[in-house]
Amino acid sequence: MARELPICVLGRAGSINVRKVLWTGVELDLPLKREDVDVSSDAFRQLNPNQMMPVLVEGGGPGPASAFSMWESNAICRYLAMREHRTDLLPADPQRRAQVEMWMDWQAGELNNSWRYAFMGLVRQSPAHQDAAQQAAGVASWNRHMGILEGQLQRSGGPWVLGADFTLADVVLGLATHRWRAAPIEHADLPAVEAYYQRLCDRTGFVQHGRDAGP
Repeated sequence: MARELPICVLGRAGSINVRKVLWTGVELDLPLKREDVDVSSDAFRQLNPNQMMPVLVEGGGPGPASAFSMWESNAICRYLAMREHRTDLLPADPQRRAQVEMWMDWQAGELNNSWRYAFMGLVRQSPAHQDAAQQAAGVASWNRHMGILEGQLQRSGGPWVLGADFTLADVVLGLATHRWRAAPIEHADLPAVEAYYQRLCDRTGFVQHGRDAGP
């Protein structure tokens, strides 16, 4: 019998986008092999012209001859859920699925952009992000966007972002919640978000790749 080749996730362990994919693997009971990578290398550029992590490689090692590769963390999470036929994480019903993808896209766009300057300045200590006024504006924007999640959690009627069922929206928003909560900022009072975080701590994948893996 031919040995099934591992599914490799290329990217550093501390990357929140790499951790999305690794957590998804835990939810799917799918072993994923993470490998460090030099994003400036020609080999990596051939896999992802954006030179950003992660990249998923399936059916072969890194390089252009790989059987299958893809980038964009949220798209990778969706692919893995579809690959494993997990319609609980990514529903088959068009409207239900659209809701999951809407919140995933919001996380990748609006929410991520809200915290970028403040996070880079206050957590990563980037010299290019040390303007106090811009940091303060970033914190305010970050709290405002987390308030949008607060409202959704209050409306959902269940423990998760979309109600009773845990979905991929909870993977990406769960890690975003951890980053917000762990950041050294003044946090808005968001009780539904705090209760959500505590529920996430009951999930093995979140503990491994969220709570215990840094901001």
